[in-house]
Amino acid sequence: MLRTLDIRDMLIIDRLELAFQPGLNVLTGETGAGKSILLESLGFVLGWRGRAELVRQGAKQGEVIAEFDLSDDHPAHQVLEDAGLPSGDELILRRVNTAEGRKTAWVNDRRCSGEVLRALSDTLVELHGQHDDRGLLNPRGHRAMLDEFAGLDGKDVRSAWRAMSAARKAVQTSESQLDAVRAEEEFLRHSVAELDQLDPQPGEDADLDVRRRTMQGAERIRDDVARAFTLLGGDGAEGAMGDAMRWLEGVTVDAGDALDAPVAALTRAMVELGEAQDGVERCLNTLDFNPNELENAEERLFAIRALARKHGVQADDLAGHADTLRAKLNALEAGDADLDRLRNELSAADAAYDKAASVLSAARRNAAGRLDQAVMGELAPLKMERAVFETMVTEAEPSAVGRDAVAFTVATNPGAPAGPLNKIASGGELSRFLLALKVCLTGDDSGLTIIFDEIDRGVGGATADAVGRRLAALADGGQVLVVTHSPQVAACGAYHWRVQKSVTDDVTLSTVVPLEGPERVDEIARMLAGDTITEEARAAAGALLDK
Repeated sequence: MLRTLDIRDMLIIDRLELAFQPGLNVLTGETGAGKSILLESLGFVLGWRGRAELVRQGAKQGEVIAEFDLSDDHPAHQVLEDAGLPSGDELILRRVNTAEGRKTAWVNDRRCSGEVLRALSDTLVELHGQHDDRGLLNPRGHRAMLDEFAGLDGKDVRSAWRAMSAARKAVQTSESQLDAVRAEEEFLRHSVAELDQLDPQPGEDADLDVRRRTMQGAERIRDDVARAFTLLGGDGAEGAMGDAMRWLEGVTVDAGDALDAPVAALTRAMVELGEAQDGVERCLNTLDFNPNELENAEERLFAIRALARKHGVQADDLAGHADTLRAKLNALEAGDADLDRLRNELSAADAAYDKAASVLSAARRNAAGRLDQAVMGELAPLKMERAVFETMVTEAEPSAVGRDAVAFTVATNPGAPAGPLNKIASGGELSRFLLALKVCLTGDDSGLTIIFDEIDRGVGGATADAVGRRLAALADGGQVLVVTHSPQVAACGAYHWRVQKSVTDDVTLSTVVPLEGPERVDEIARMLAGDTITEEARAAAGALLDK
């Protein structure tokens, strides 16, 4: 419930403090007195989009503060929690607009965005009038209104839609992947066969390179090593040293001990020479290879490196790359079966959505009939018993909210074609249709402050009295604010304010005065008789108030 509205330096208001009450609050005043400015100021603090220049001429900034009382289960608490803002049983909104156009907002003394304000406003205030495009006249909201009237949450349909969307996405992803693999199937099969035939192993490139270098070097040094081995053998150093040893041993006895040391040295040299021969022989053995082996090693090394360049990978990664390509082929071969499974799951999800949407559609059509009866019952007291209200439920594109389009249509006279509310009804008729519809849709919801901006436009007499009574009934247990020019509607209010304009020193200012007793009688008399208030008008005003 809106408790207070504090406006400073907005348009033609310098300072205004209003304390609203539960029930039906009426605001009256002459045309141009500033009633619409009150609504613009309230819309400003709620984050609604309006005119750009709101600051009173000569002021540095304009400011609006609105205080609301919140029940424990008020939906505004969830908005505050989601925005990380403090909440309690009191909600204070404050918004400032500088002369330069910069806007700043606070919620419970915490800075916030206009988006948060607008989210809060949806839970706090509803504005209805002849040019209302936010609520009842907006066909995009009719389906949600019908669901709220019927108590339909649509959870089953939303859940089925999510499951169906996920299943459809899985099928599309699988089809896309399979198409991509099929496009390169021939390349994959050729590449896998080529890699399998070569069968490269990790580390093989380095091993082949070392072997190739070794064999290439062996061709250059083997002849020299063989010559050295020959010179160390029996026809070379070994034979010569053997002959020398035999000659010396033959004269050792005659030479006494003079040859002992040379013979011992020669013996050691013979041993070293043997080791040298063994080493050279081993080297010769390692240098001994089949000439075809070098060619084979080079061919395989070049083949491995060529494949690595072809596939853009390192030589050691060829085996893993082959596994990757093979996995793609396996996925292709298994893909059709997997795609069939996904398609079956999509069919099941489609069927589940179809069932949930059908149930919801049936419930909406049933609720539409009940809403039509309820609205028609409200139209009779509003002197529109010959009008026809119908909630049209037609098929629409499937979505998370079902496959129904909902539109409120009216026919003002029997036999006349039905059409949208805002295109068929005249100003006065539209006001009554909106009121009847709002009465039926509000139910027990007392969390919203409902504002009607000249909802009684174009009606008078008994019809205006009926409008006032329906507004009072709508306000019972809640809060309704009505801007009105109708004395019958004004007389039904529990609280009454007069908006008036004055000019002082060429400065125009608007003020709001609470009315009680004789002042209220005079205001209603003015609304009945005009500027000249007669005793007859006062008597008529008193009669309206006494009803």
